[in-house]
Amino acid sequence: MANIKITTTMGDITVRLYDETPLHRDNFVKLASEGYYDNVLFHRVIENFMIQGGDPDSKNAPAGKQLGMGGPDYTIKAEIKPNLFHKRGALCAARMGDEVNPNRESSGSQFYIVWGDVYKASQLKQMEKQMKQNQVTITFNDLVTYHKEEIMEMRRNRDRAGLQDMQERLMKEAQDICKANPVGLSEEQMEAYTTIGGTPHLDGQYTVFGEVTEGLDVVEKIQSVKTQRGDRPCEDIKILKTDVL
Repeated sequence: MANIKITTTMGDITVRLYDETPLHRDNFVKLASEGYYDNVLFHRVIENFMIQGGDPDSKNAPAGKQLGMGGPDYTIKAEIKPNLFHKRGALCAARMGDEVNPNRESSGSQFYIVWGDVYKASQLKQMEKQMKQNQVTITFNDLVTYHKEEIMEMRRNRDRAGLQDMQERLMKEAQDICKANPVGLSEEQMEAYTTIGGTPHLDGQYTVFGEVTEGLDVVEKIQSVKTQRGDRPCEDIKILKTDVL
């Protein structure tokens, strides 16, 4: 386990890194100890959502410069764990979208700290329902992709009966897979999201590798600053240095 003190122009934030995500833990410790984050901005801030930093291109970046694509020349294998979720104060790895990054590999340096909202239990139940519907759809589409050649052959032969039978069979298979691997929110997640808050819709999508232990009030101040186009704060918020404790 490691702790990192992030000194910013708006105050200090201390984070604890999880041993359950060793690749992300060791990488963050390495970069922090090397001074990689010195003078990097929190370049993307969205109120009631999160604050994001870690782009080396943001050092001394002029106003209007597009940020968010910088980093070292590597990514980190996803370490997405069901028990590590997006509660308020969670430290998470940014990444490219699924369409270009299907394995959900993390950025080598960019991270975000969750703020989010506090939810009612009824809102979370509705969210769970949507998650289950999305799971079936995604699983069905994956099965269609797997059987693509077979489906294309039926289309070429105008085998409508075969296509209909295939669709029904794959949907049944998708539903069975989802029943055997149910999605949903644990009691711990429900408790956290209805009390301290967070961003539950990101769970299972990004690697959560730590949490704020001191300085959550600083995160609150940063997430509420005025921003301009591209969600960059109107006044730069810098990480002055990072110390491994």
